Amino acid sequence: MTDLKIYLAANASLCLAIGGLLIGLAFGALTQRANFCTMGSIASWITLDDARGLRAWALAVAIATGAVAILTAYGALDPALTMYASPRLNWVTNSLGGLMFGFGMVLAGGCASRNLVRAGAGDLRSALTLLVTCLFATMTLGGILGPLRASLEQWTAITLPMPTQRLPDMMSGMVGPSADLVLPLTISLILFAVCFADKPFRTSRRHLAIGVGVGALVAGSWAITGLAYDEFAERIHLPVSLSFVKPSADAFDWLERYTALGMPGFAVASVFGTFLGGALTAYAGGRFRLMAFADKNDTLRHMAGAALMGIGGVLAAGCSIGQGISGLSTLSIGSILATGGIIGGTVIGIKWLQDGDH
Repeated sequence: MTDLKIYLAANASLCLAIGGLLIGLAFGALTQRANFCTMGSIASWITLDDARGLRAWALAVAIATGAVAILTAYGALDPALTMYASPRLNWVTNSLGGLMFGFGMVLAGGCASRNLVRAGAGDLRSALTLLVTCLFATMTLGGILGPLRASLEQWTAITLPMPTQRLPDMMSGMVGPSADLVLPLTISLILFAVCFADKPFRTSRRHLAIGVGVGALVAGSWAITGLAYDEFAERIHLPVSLSFVKPSADAFDWLERYTALGMPGFAVASVFGTFLGGALTAYAGGRFRLMAFADKNDTLRHMAGAALMGIGGVLAAGCSIGQGISGLSTLSIGSILATGGIIGGTVIGIKWLQDGDH
């Protein structure tokens, strides 16, 4: 482990770019082949009483959470360095952003990662949806909506009396230093039990593949970026995992300013990998099809959803993957709030579409 950490830290830029590309390729191929969609999983639960998709999501969280605990115990990852761990809790923007993102992905027919994979498979609707999502994300980060976002965060954020906003730090007073290992592994085991208690789920190879595959890829992302971190490096790379709103916007920025930015980071490389993985898998399986919007209403609905996903993804500091799996695996309070908002917004969006022809 020590030799690997030394090598990754010494060659961080190259290793993170290659690692991000490979993990993205695997994620894109898996989600395209298994037709994984967070919104679809929630919709199946609401309309068909089929919770296998949600259990696959929970299994991915269980694997990633357990992996974070083990990586932390072996010194391969410091969760306190991640974007999810700040003691400054943006509880309003996490929750509100999650609601906006969840509602938006219903209108857009899928989350940011799903639209990225579909775009690779020839879906022109998803390509335009992704472009608009990135545009509104950039506007919210540092553009015309940036001052409003910053003001909202400043007015509502609270600073917790703890080193981080992670649940293990909250529980350390009762559990002690072992909270970083005991609490995540306990939660992971509970999620495993909930998932495998359901016979339809444990006998579905597709859903098992989704849960195990996505969880392993998120865990692998934490391992690579955690080991590559070097606080004394000229260019410091903080640990990150899979996420698809801001990284997609950053990917477009990289395409525009490659000569100034140099080697893409892990997050940007994973976006390119996901697109390529979806494209190659769709082509190999004979599923590559050029698709356009059905009519004006279909176009407007997707564009409205894209705008909400772009704004909401920035406010929530992540998407259904970035917060719903990567963030949850760190047991961050903000990630829990954002994920709850995403689920709530998705449920509201599905119910709204069911109530009438929009």
